[in-house]
Amino acid sequence: MLLAAGLIAMLWADGALADPVRRADGAVLRFLGSADGVLMVPLALAVLAPMLAFELAAMLRGAGIAAPTWLTVLAAVLGCAATRLPAGWSDAPTFAAGAFACAAWMTVALALVAHTRGERIPGVVAGVGGTLLAFAYVGAMLGTWLLVRMQVGPWVLAGAVLTVKASDIGAYAVGMTLGRRKMIPWLSPGKSWEGFAGGIALASAVGGLLAWASLGLEDPRDRVAPWLGAVTGAVLGVVGPFGDLAESLLKRSAGVKDSGTMLPGMGGAFDVLDSLLLAGPVVMLALSLR
Repeated sequence: MLLAAGLIAMLWADGALADPVRRADGAVLRFLGSADGVLMVPLALAVLAPMLAFELAAMLRGAGIAAPTWLTVLAAVLGCAATRLPAGWSDAPTFAAGAFACAAWMTVALALVAHTRGERIPGVVAGVGGTLLAFAYVGAMLGTWLLVRMQVGPWVLAGAVLTVKASDIGAYAVGMTLGRRKMIPWLSPGKSWEGFAGGIALASAVGGLLAWASLGLEDPRDRVAPWLGAVTGAVLGVVGPFGDLAESLLKRSAGVKDSGTMLPGMGGAFDVLDSLLLAGPVVMLALSLR
């Protein structure tokens, strides 16, 4: 409940700040390239990406992979910035793709230098792989949600987040009541095929209903066809659990129950955002189909 209230407050503030920033036409607008996400961008770069990367570094080290915290955090922030910022600086897709590729190259080069200090060779490939995981899994996926905010208003973004979370709720409710056949017992014993189907069904229903409600929004860019909302919700019902299973694999490799202790009673940031991280590209692609 507190997280939902915090999300609504943040998105309301993000939307409220957009018009003043757009009218001011100052350095902030020129740097971001868009007033949409004026609050979300610094929040993602300065808070969410570092938090997630901090936990990822600890899990990688628990799995026996060298992962300096500073390098993992830097890679995640760089991946997030390289995904979002170039899209606001130029309309040319080649510029955005080139900027992202350069950022990926910088990440690989920095990781190679950092992991070979002292003329070391063993573990370098795994260490560089861990750094790239932070760049792509944390940074780029988080940055994709910022790209979504450039396409739609804050309430559509909130609807997409709620649709993903509806998958979690549906899977839990159906799995607890009807779950019999285990999906992947060696990785996540609590997940069942019945719960998986329930998550898809609820996410599809929520996505369709929220899309229908969006038809009454004032801004045309915020309107989503109900059929597209329902189909996207069903896809998110598949992607969300995959994100949860990916984090379960990381935690089992590290031998930990929770990804961290930053959020008392809920574990770490990864434990809360795992199903959302990989959902951003699906939401962005769906919005481009309108």
